[in-house]
Amino acid sequence: MRYLILILTFFLLSIVAKANENNFFNEAKNLFDKEKYEDSKFLFHRNIVYNPKDSASYLYLAKIFKIEEDKRQEEKNIKTTLLLDPKNEEAMFLLIDMELERSNFSKADELSKDFKKICVNMCEKIASIENRLKDFENKDAS
Repeated sequence: MRYLILILTFFLLSIVAKANENNFFNEAKNLFDKEKYEDSKFLFHRNIVYNPKDSASYLYLAKIFKIEEDKRQEEKNIKTTLLLDPKNEEAMFLLIDMELERSNFSKADELSKDFKKICVNMCEKIASIENRLKDFENKDAS
């Protein structure tokens, strides 16, 4: 009987923890959408404590750090997103954009080739990446 009570308690705690985890992400996303970045950042971090492999939380943190112009934290969170979810198109696009802003065109070109392989929903972004790379080549040639 004790064993059954322990199992049920563990099961219920797991359900509550999972519900809290989902609430943290959903609430953080709502705050992000309302442009309450500090509050949403706190909840995304809190969600990561409960679910360290939640790539979406890292992606939103990267977006917040981009808005805050904290390039180091932005890049760290983009790379963590891609480590957890290598086919995350939005994270890949953000990393390419970051490399283009740094004028690291060889890295951006390399990443754009990977992006072409994984794109499903954001394939229209390929043209803008290629145009930015061509603009660099044209400026470099003149």
